[in-house]
Amino acid sequence: MTVSSTWSPLRRDRPLLLLGSARMISVLGNGFARVALAFAVLALPGAGPGRLSLVVACQAVPQLVLVLVGGVIADRMSRSRLMVVADVLGAGAYAGLAAMVLTGHAPLVGMCVLAVAAGTATALFAPAMDGVLPLVVPADRLQRANGLLRVGTNSSMLLGLALSGVTVALVGAGWALALNAASFVVSAVLTAGLRTAARPPRKSSGWADLREGWHEFSSRQWLWVVVLQYAIVIAALNANLGVLGPLTAEQHLGGAPAWSLIVAAQALGTIAGAGLAARVRVERPVLVAVLATFPAALPVSLLAVRAPVWLIAVAMFGAGVSSDVFGVLWATTVQRRIPEEVLSRVSSYDWFGSLSLAPLGLLAAGPLAAAVGTGHALAGCAALVILATAMALLSPQVRTLRDPAEARSVPAAPAASAPVKNPADEETPG
Repeated sequence: MTVSSTWSPLRRDRPLLLLGSARMISVLGNGFARVALAFAVLALPGAGPGRLSLVVACQAVPQLVLVLVGGVIADRMSRSRLMVVADVLGAGAYAGLAAMVLTGHAPLVGMCVLAVAAGTATALFAPAMDGVLPLVVPADRLQRANGLLRVGTNSSMLLGLALSGVTVALVGAGWALALNAASFVVSAVLTAGLRTAARPPRKSSGWADLREGWHEFSSRQWLWVVVLQYAIVIAALNANLGVLGPLTAEQHLGGAPAWSLIVAAQALGTIAGAGLAARVRVERPVLVAVLATFPAALPVSLLAVRAPVWLIAVAMFGAGVSSDVFGVLWATTVQRRIPEEVLSRVSSYDWFGSLSLAPLGLLAAGPLAAAVGTGHALAGCAALVILATAMALLSPQVRTLRDPAEARSVPAAPAASAPVKNPADEETPG
């Protein structure tokens, strides 16, 4: 079966096309913003690393702290409408940042406020996005839809990152930020066409909604085990990508060109991985997803021993493939297994837990490298990825939970010889 024949029914699906187009355009703009915001802040009079760190932190902290609030809101109102609200808020934040940079009047307080607004938009958008796909795509097509969306967004991010440096050099960081604001406007217009139904009125308080979401999250061993695994994995990989990898490239591999090649190889791998995951059929998706985490340790290990750049790039490509195999299988399993009415709240706990240690990884990487050396610090990160993944495999539900769609495709055995049901397949507390 070809990729075209696999995805052609999805291309004719108007809601999915609207959603995919909106995400691709928004992610393309975010690719510009990643580079443009840093250079915009550094280009201002009197700016330095401290000011840049503060502005970036003001954007990152709300993404983590407010994502649980975003999950509660997304389960109370139309998810597509909340996505539009988040896009409009993001557009306003980046338009304000662009205006400050272009006019040269950029007080630190103002930039921090707008950075908080941009981070809040992400916190509102992410749980709503995770919950909207099952509303517009049938359950048996969720895996292909997740794969298709990831191919599109990964391609857009790669293109945005590739063009951002050129754009900043040609027209300036302010106009690059303005382009990102425009991408949010286009995304809002496209998302508005989805028109998902409003949620039934809820009489419970927000705290009660959070408790209900926590119960749904914590009562599934496979879910919280993998989120705990990824809290450690993401912290280790953040330390590599944000600090230790660039340091090693600068000191031993030839600097920024070598690191750009390595990162680009990973981005290309994510595109290939999403395409592969859209078509693969597995009976135990959580087990395969967890096993797909192991390759992430290989490029970190190769960086630790200062392997040739081409070999590290090949390993990063493989890690990119495996990371999106994980991403597609994980998202599809969550969407199929979690009741729709609490899906966004459970997704928000997933986001919160998975990212909870990410800032710690970045903060600890520099001092750790100074204390024990960059190579030893990288080896420690690789060991953390392997250890956390191996520990996740100790969970019976991680090893045995089956895809309900695959289970339905297996002919039922005659009643007289029906096997005893495996208790590990049940979603009971650990």
